[in-house]
Amino acid sequence: NNSTASPPPPPVANMGCSHSKPKAHAAKLVAKIREEEEAEVKQNPKMSLVEAVHHVGISVNDLTATLGFFVDALGYDIAGEVPDYPAVFVSNGHSFITLWKADDDAHKFDRRKNVGLHHLALSVGSDEDLDAVYERVQDYPGVKVEFKPELLMGGPARHFIFHEPSGNRIEVVYWP
Repeated sequence: NNSTASPPPPPVANMGCSHSKPKAHAAKLVAKIREEEEAEVKQNPKMSLVEAVHHVGISVNDLTATLGFFVDALGYDIAGEVPDYPAVFVSNGHSFITLWKADDDAHKFDRRKNVGLHHLALSVGSDEDLDAVYERVQDYPGVKVEFKPELLMGGPARHFIFHEPSGNRIEVVYWP
């Protein structure tokens, strides 16, 4: 069973609604995996049909500043863009994020008064990585740190939360 495999990120060259067709051998492999997953779901009807979060879309008021932050501070690469929308797609090979430019008169999100994305949580592989990300983001222009790295619910996990240049809350967590 291959149900824990991560889905591939969307193709870079074609960021519209349709994606390029996989090669024949890949299509056969995908069909075989889906058959196995469907058989497992029939045996265990409570199993989720959803494999993973494919990507997260975030509305931002300053696309340039937020894009710079994701690239410079977090090490993401630009994977594509739709200038007319406008939107830019970033990826680090593990997570795929869409940054959408909000209208100039858009209101800031209030996590206690609005329904929507409370925060985006990004994971790191070690305590040292958590501290390194904190060092990169704490003085980045436009970033507001909500709290520095601390134990999460008594540990052993550690995390910190900050607001990126457009104000969206991001948590970075290490969960050993």
